[in-house]
Amino acid sequence: MTTIDTAAAANTDALEILHRVFGYDSFRGQQAEIIQQVIGGGDALVLMPTGGGKSLCYQIPALVRPGTGVVISPLIALMQDQVDALSALGVRAAFLNSTQDGAERMRVEAAFLAGQLDLLYLAPERLRMDSTGDLLDRANIALFAIDEAHCVSQWGHDFRPDYLQLSVLHERWPSVPRIALTATATEQTHQEIVRRLDLGGSAQFVSSFDRPNIQYRIEPKNQPLQQLLALIRGEHPGDAGIVYCLSRASVEKTAEFLVENGIPALPYHAGLDSSVRQRNQSRFLREDGIVMVATIAFGMGIDKPDVRFVAHLDLPKSVEGYYQETGRAGRDGLPSTAWLAYGLQDVVQQRRMIDSSEGDRAHRLRLSQHLDAMLALCETLECRRVQLLAYFGESSTACGNCDTCLNPPEGWDGTIPAQKLLSTVVRLARERNQKFGAQHIIDILLGKRNARVEQQGHDSMSTFGIGGELGEQEWRGVVRQLLAQGLLGVNSDGYGTLVLTEASAGVLDGTRRVSLRREPERAAKAAKKSAVAATVPAEAAPLFEKLREWRAGEAREQAVPAYIIFGDATLRGIALTKPVSLDQLAQISGVGEKKLEAYGTALLEIVAAG
Repeated sequence: MTTIDTAAAANTDALEILHRVFGYDSFRGQQAEIIQQVIGGGDALVLMPTGGGKSLCYQIPALVRPGTGVVISPLIALMQDQVDALSALGVRAAFLNSTQDGAERMRVEAAFLAGQLDLLYLAPERLRMDSTGDLLDRANIALFAIDEAHCVSQWGHDFRPDYLQLSVLHERWPSVPRIALTATATEQTHQEIVRRLDLGGSAQFVSSFDRPNIQYRIEPKNQPLQQLLALIRGEHPGDAGIVYCLSRASVEKTAEFLVENGIPALPYHAGLDSSVRQRNQSRFLREDGIVMVATIAFGMGIDKPDVRFVAHLDLPKSVEGYYQETGRAGRDGLPSTAWLAYGLQDVVQQRRMIDSSEGDRAHRLRLSQHLDAMLALCETLECRRVQLLAYFGESSTACGNCDTCLNPPEGWDGTIPAQKLLSTVVRLARERNQKFGAQHIIDILLGKRNARVEQQGHDSMSTFGIGGELGEQEWRGVVRQLLAQGLLGVNSDGYGTLVLTEASAGVLDGTRRVSLRREPERAAKAAKKSAVAATVPAEAAPLFEKLREWRAGEAREQAVPAYIIFGDATLRGIALTKPVSLDQLAQISGVGEKKLEAYGTALLEIVAAG
């Protein structure tokens, strides 16, 4: 057989497996090229957004090539669900990690050595063990897949030290193809992955980072818990979602608030007992409509496709972190929301954390650069999606589906207000050797004769009462934006007091104009209905809900996440087409051979009854 004939045969095999096992008719984007590269024995680096179908890029080659595909995954807690999902499709999968007892590990190792596994999941730390290397030496390995490859980046937001040793895969098993995959990588992180994993000779596939089904919205923080509640009740009633908070205390407070208001919410942070974290994560994955309130310790590798919203109550530290966290919404391609409440205190807190962080000056500078990019996204007058994609080196046009497109903000010349505010800061420092936070300075500008202003004698300052043209919230917006633009700084005294920066001088002497974003009176509002319900016509909605109820029962009975039975997108397809035979059911995306055999008759009965 010629090389061309072999490639054609492999492509036929890959398409056949895609349809028979996974229930899809065709590959998306660059999937076919990536799969061909790995089936042919070549290395690949894949940068593809969450929900783009990265896992198929190594699962299908592992099923086509002789031997077992070995997947390096950083999350022990999710390996069971990944294996369950593959097993439901008829794929022979298993994992090896520290949660297993000796007998279970021996059983998996025996199956691996006997060639009875299609895929084996390993945590990266297991590769430090000599026994793991010896085990891999004795087996027939189809490929190595390195999932969440951005974890190798020491400057990234999800750095895992154990990932630094993964170059050993190429050194010890040079003939085994490797595929490294991530949904989050700037050009700098991209190059670091190539260097640290020795992938210089690999084929590199960079897909668009655009997630058009996600609506990005950032609004001023004003009673954030009430804002969050309005988002869930108004737009996502009964939907699964993730709410990110910066601190453990905030996670607990937010979860309690939601439960008190009738929203089924669970907390997740590193301070909880591991059994509680595991139980809460399991409920989130297995039940419909749970809201997980978490620190950033939660989420990487979460495969739940029907997360309809991701909300941030605190400012993320970087655009990469924000993109990855918001990317956990809408993996099934259905409409979803990425919502962030952002205020002055967020900026002050993040600046203070950077100043007090461990590490050298270069490290703090890198953290500042990450924050500056995040602040630029928050304060932009342009399309959020354009700004977000530009961060990853991708050009685009206005999306028409983010808050700045739906409700365009107004820019204004804030030079004079900025001069008034900076003059107050400089007069306090030079005339009185004093530093104060934003609220006190705003009180001076507004001419408030409260106890603190009068006690300090600040009602006699020349800037007292000169800021009456703006309201308090508008002045807070001015302070926030000056901080975001580096025209105002936060003192490293730990109290959040404001100080001038080198760039302040140009504003004060009039050589630098200051453009500001006018504070919107209200945030742009989306349609007040569930995002999934919005994609199901009214006549199909009752059947869709019956299918979801059936799926929930099956998931409980099998003790697996509901999405392992079927995703919302597949149930939506069934509700819309109303198949009357197994052949018709098999044509619906997501219904593979194994699931048709397991659930086909039951689904047809539900459709007939509906």
